[in-house]
Amino acid sequence: MHVLILGGTSEARRLAELHHATPGVTPTSSLAGRVASPRLPPGEVRIGGFGGVEGLTAWLREHRVDVLIDATHPFAGTISFHAARAAATAHVPLLALRRPGWVPVEGDDWHDAGSLEEAARLLPGLGRRVFLTTGRMGLAAFAALDELWFLVRSVDAPEAPHPARMEVLLDRGPFTLDGERELLRRHRIDVVVTKDSGGTATAPKLTAAREAGLPVVVVRRPPVPEGVPVVSDPEAAARWVGNRLRQSGFPATG
Repeated sequence: MHVLILGGTSEARRLAELHHATPGVTPTSSLAGRVASPRLPPGEVRIGGFGGVEGLTAWLREHRVDVLIDATHPFAGTISFHAARAAATAHVPLLALRRPGWVPVEGDDWHDAGSLEEAARLLPGLGRRVFLTTGRMGLAAFAALDELWFLVRSVDAPEAPHPARMEVLLDRGPFTLDGERELLRRHRIDVVVTKDSGGTATAPKLTAAREAGLPVVVVRRPPVPEGVPVVSDPEAAARWVGNRLRQSGFPATG
């Protein structure tokens, strides 16, 4: 059984590891290529886009993909809808693997935003020194906020357009709570902006912000395409594929 895994997330890598160790399953991981030095999963890896819905559909057919797993970042909305359309056209079963979103707890001062543009509109009323952790893509939404100062953390260096008053911190999670506390203190941050990426790798900033009494603007994640089944962890995705494998008449373990 050929399984195509979309995404360079930690969940996608873990799923590739599980499939790589499962007899009867051949995983191929597809990475978008937006990160200069990605962490490669085991098994076959392809890097780069497919060329839209038509390109992905052709790839599924040409490479005889039996199952498609959308394990992309929760905010990679375009590829998720392309995957849904391509899977339907090629008659390939599709599963979405999405880590659970974050949930506020007592003491959090969260401000909900439906987009980066909405987050930018909220900022002037919340603070002047912004810790921006939404990645290097989409900085144009904040480029006009000349009165604010930004600390931008991303894996790779951002490109223009971006805020004029900006310091870039190149780093990759997971991050520690002590490290996030020190970062907020050292840079005198008074407001944090994040996407609801979920997971534990970047969650300590939320705890540090809560302890410091800082407001956090949380950008909501886009929905999974309608009709696509969703699981929340790699092990559940592996079981789903295993069930498909057994139904196909091949022996499977794990």
